[in-house]
Amino acid sequence: MTIAYTAVILAGGRASRLGGVAKPLVEVGGRTLLDAALSAAAGAREVVVVGEVPVPAGVLQVVEDPPRSGPAAGLAAGVRALSEDAPWTLVLASDVPGVEQAVPTLVASAEDDLDSDGVCFHDESGHPQWMLGLYRSPRLRGRIEGVESTDLSLRRLLAPLLVRTIAGDPAAIADCDTWDDVEAARARSSEAAVGMASTRSSDEIG
Repeated sequence: MTIAYTAVILAGGRASRLGGVAKPLVEVGGRTLLDAALSAAAGAREVVVVGEVPVPAGVLQVVEDPPRSGPAAGLAAGVRALSEDAPWTLVLASDVPGVEQAVPTLVASAEDDLDSDGVCFHDESGHPQWMLGLYRSPRLRGRIEGVESTDLSLRRLLAPLLVRTIAGDPAAIADCDTWDDVEAARARSSEAAVGMASTRSSDEIG
């Protein structure tokens, strides 16, 4: 049985390493990074985007108060804006082109989890990727209400929770912090598209 969850997509930040460009609106594979995150969160009961970016009609949007006061403040604003109640809360960054492939792995891991407060990916160095995680909603809300989140890092907000980290496909969880990252993601997307086209051609010939 699939777990029930809401979703918070963090789409704020200054993107200083991209020259101030709105990172969620950068395109990879013919869609924006924000669209990729929204697609990944399609299974959520409710989705809220946190950040000053254009969102599709019908998508709930909030901005942390004060604006640009950090990811923990953004997460707090997003969680407080949710009207639906669900056992789990999916937290996603808006700069991961392959996130749609990553979320099912998170959901499957959470389904089998009986003891932890959440599950998130870790990178190749073992560092938790807090913005690619599923957290038990009561525990997450408890942390948010128990601390001052302004200018607080997600690590300081979430590390006190018992969060299990898991490995993921590096291509699926890679983020885009720099233009080199963006170009690498675009190259992977092009290669995948060529591979799919080749497979379809082979199937048609066969």
